[in-house]
Amino acid sequence: MTRALLYGRKGAEFVAVALFIAMFGAFLLQVFMRYVVNRPLGWTSEACVIFYIWVIFWTAALLLRERDHVAFTMIYDGVQPPTRRILAILGVLAIGGSFIAGFPAMLSYITFMKIDVTPVTRIRFDYVYSVWILFVLAVIARSLVSLVRLLGPNWRRETGDGPSGARQEPMASGD
Repeated sequence: MTRALLYGRKGAEFVAVALFIAMFGAFLLQVFMRYVVNRPLGWTSEACVIFYIWVIFWTAALLLRERDHVAFTMIYDGVQPPTRRILAILGVLAIGGSFIAGFPAMLSYITFMKIDVTPVTRIRFDYVYSVWILFVLAVIARSLVSLVRLLGPNWRRETGDGPSGARQEPMASGD
């Protein structure tokens, strides 16, 4: 990884951790104020939801690798590498194509949401859900990169068959 990508990844990790700490801090404050002080705060619940939305889509867009996402691969794992390549290409085209086709409508809806605000903190909904656009762009970019790799000479690496053609087993959960 180049130095710039490494710093970018570390920055994205820092933001994700900060979002999670903020969410957890708001949650603890909410519990403390409700059950110890007996004076609940309305904004803490809303803040938890907003931080949760951001940490999930931020992490999925910028930090999770393809193999970290949930995938159902029973059929994919049971076929030969050339067929796996075709299935991978079809999958990338379906996911990436769907996100590309839906992007204008998604962007339009997110920008439309500026007309409404959250009930307590009065944050505009287009700000709350703007992280969705980042996630969509990341899915599109990953799909395009994956498609280029699948159509290239080293496609076996992209399908998990490794450079030698021997199927690589997924990592154990403890690794």
